[in-house]
Amino acid sequence: MARVRLENVTKRYEDVTAVDDVSLDIEDGEFVTFVGPSGCGKSTTMETVAGLTKPTDGKVYIGDDDVTTLAPKDRGVAMVFQNIALFPHMDVFENISFGLRLRKYDDEEIDRRVEQAADIVQLEGMLERMPDEMSGGQRQRVAIARAIVRNPDVFLMDEPLANLDAKLRVHMRTELQRLHRQLGTTIIYVTHDQAEAMTMSDRIAVLNAGKLQQIAPPLECYNEPANRFVAGFIGSPSMNFVDGELDESGLQTPNFHISLDSETLSGVTVGDAVTLGVRPEDIHLSEFADTIHHSTAPIDARTDVLEPMGDEVFVYLLLAETSSQSMAEDPTSSSDQLLMSVTPDTEVSVEQDVDIVLDRSKIHLFETETGDALVHGLVDHSEREPGTTTREADS
Repeated sequence: MARVRLENVTKRYEDVTAVDDVSLDIEDGEFVTFVGPSGCGKSTTMETVAGLTKPTDGKVYIGDDDVTTLAPKDRGVAMVFQNIALFPHMDVFENISFGLRLRKYDDEEIDRRVEQAADIVQLEGMLERMPDEMSGGQRQRVAIARAIVRNPDVFLMDEPLANLDAKLRVHMRTELQRLHRQLGTTIIYVTHDQAEAMTMSDRIAVLNAGKLQQIAPPLECYNEPANRFVAGFIGSPSMNFVDGELDESGLQTPNFHISLDSETLSGVTVGDAVTLGVRPEDIHLSEFADTIHHSTAPIDARTDVLEPMGDEVFVYLLLAETSSQSMAEDPTSSSDQLLMSVTPDTEVSVEQDVDIVLDRSKIHLFETETGDALVHGLVDHSEREPGTTTREADS
């Protein structure tokens, strides 16, 4: 096991900067996931740790050692890739033990390590099988066992579940968490799937365009995103965003007003552009306003599309005079639509006029120009008793 540190790591390819001045400190035994959209630099960052890519600038440390110029074999790391890459002509035992045989371990040590690894990943009784006789999940466990037998200081996993079906991915997420608990080894995991990142990680490192946006525990990234990008990327379905402008009494958007004390927002003043963010589960029909402690005044809306998901229903809302036709012409308009999540037994239909309220304690504000977070939650504890609305305050 080992601590991993990246100090101001940058990787450039001619005029493209894949990794831009990333600094990270991953504790010994920690499970950290690099997450972000395709092309954000997460795999390149992992490859600099592995030694497969040499950084243009910066240093990489594993433990107390500067490994920036060391070959991959000398870094004490083991990798599991999206492409499982088993030898098709070798059985499971031979695939797992291949690296040990290259390093001239004796037969007794090889047998001991392979049996131990097979037990950890639940491959008992399968060591004589050929890869084409196994399921996708079993083959992935073989690849993980092949990494385990090396007793690495750090596991590097680059989207190892991407090629598995949805049900098997969920199962393997559980297996990887159990594996981490058993081994206690530092794991760096790369994925574009934020659900994987949220469920498995001690901390998430969110990257975009080569830059580190935030590194924090999953729920902190969800509840207190550092900027608009993190807020929109973490969470499914994505956070709603509505652009507005600060006035003397609060935030004025094209379709509604939210009261707040703008003087409490550092770095912005009256007249500045501010973006409101609210998650679908924090929007409620006004008839249920008494179920939340701090609600806004009711907002006029009209239901557009319903998406039943089994345990919840996604309700797409149009605000003010917005029409389905105008949304089709400009689907990126963020100020004229909201996505709300309701329970399956909620009585709501398509093209129904409704009043909605937002949970003030779950509203986020971001600076429109930079995207930086300004505040998480608009609750003034002197406002009112729990369960009452703020129609008068917001009017």
